[in-house]
Amino acid sequence: QVQLVESGGGLVHTGGSLRLSCAASGTFFSISAMGWYRQAPGKQRDLVALIFSSGTTTYADSVKGRFTISRDNAKNTAYLQMNDLKPEDTAVYYCNARIRSTALYNYWGQGTQVTVSS
Repeated sequence: QVQLVESGGGLVHTGGSLRLSCAASGTFFSISAMGWYRQAPGKQRDLVALIFSSGTTTYADSVKGRFTISRDNAKNTAYLQMNDLKPEDTAVYYCNARIRSTALYNYWGQGTQVTVSS
């Protein structure tokens, strides 16, 4: 069974920084991609950033230049460095991983709250 464990959320002031981590554990063949989505109250869950096994990354326009996604393949862990945080970044952040075992499966973390005060 695959599990994604997130850490690093919290409360910061506008302009502050946070670093989220997401570690995948369990039995699987490979991780195709890892990323972060976020969901604010009353809104849909949207992509924040994604990193593929090749190292290719993609970001939501709203976070380009402020957030950086990276991964440590040896540790099956992805990181999201969030700088210059704004109140509109407030949301629950969910880690997502596309993991290949017998097939390609989509997994979600439990979510971590990020709150940016003005």
